[in-house]
Amino acid sequence: MSNTPDLGPVPERITVEAVQVRRLVAEQFPQWADRAVEPVAHGGWDNQTFHLGPDLLVRLPSAAEYATAVEKEHRWLPVLAPLLPLPIPVPLAKGAPGAGYPHPWSVYRWIEGVPARVDRIADPVRFADDLAGFLAALQRVDPGDGPRPGIHNWFRGGPLRTYDQGTQRALEVLRGHVDVGLAREIWAEALAAPWDGVQRWFHGDVAAGNLLLTDGVLTAVIDFGTCGVGDPACDLAVAWTLLNDAGRQVFKQRLSIDDHTWARGRGWALWKALATCSYTCDDPDDADDFASARRVLDEIFLEYSG
Repeated sequence: MSNTPDLGPVPERITVEAVQVRRLVAEQFPQWADRAVEPVAHGGWDNQTFHLGPDLLVRLPSAAEYATAVEKEHRWLPVLAPLLPLPIPVPLAKGAPGAGYPHPWSVYRWIEGVPARVDRIADPVRFADDLAGFLAALQRVDPGDGPRPGIHNWFRGGPLRTYDQGTQRALEVLRGHVDVGLAREIWAEALAAPWDGVQRWFHGDVAAGNLLLTDGVLTAVIDFGTCGVGDPACDLAVAWTLLNDAGRQVFKQRLSIDDHTWARGRGWALWKALATCSYTCDDPDDADDFASARRVLDEIFLEYSG
């Protein structure tokens, strides 16, 4: 899940060039000045990423709204990392604005792996179990003074109703494209499902691009820009976006998810799929994105109705 225009205008993104990154590194971290700087293929939306030599990564927020997460990541990722069963990014250095770039930025160690994809997962049930184990460990971390939902993470972990206005708009756009009646029923159930109020850590964007595989096995979880402490149901959307039916059952059982939490998680998946479908349904250039989101909707509808 990326950010959403439900909460205001879409952030004005800036483009960062490799030459700027070289200058930033040379000026602020001269020990790395001789390293090659190359863009990372498919390097993300909220942040632009660059290889810094063979084993480091430069991560630069692409808009002011995304830059609010930098301080959080430097504060909390070193705390979370030793408590989790899989590697996560841990910042090595924090850079300051410079070289025409206006935001704080970070240097991380490069984590090997390829983004998860259904056809890359060797064993869907094992993948689901490993992912559930990771999220269970994350939820066990003391929430203490962890970051509550806010603009730093687009209110992930907060009330699902935050996204109701945008969802209703999407449903109007999608009349004739999807089963709007069924979608409204599922959405209403998700909004009505109560949360026990127990604060827990969540990742906030458990999506295919943030789950890394090695030889088809989950080996790392990256991009904690939307992490925080609150209702972890937002992390359950992956059950409909990436898991098959068998994996979904294992995932639900391993996390001991009650029906109310499952309904809220389904709501998070539904919101994102509806939003994506509404943006892409009438543009032939976005046909692949529409088809992908439509497949998620079909998975949600089938699981809910079954």
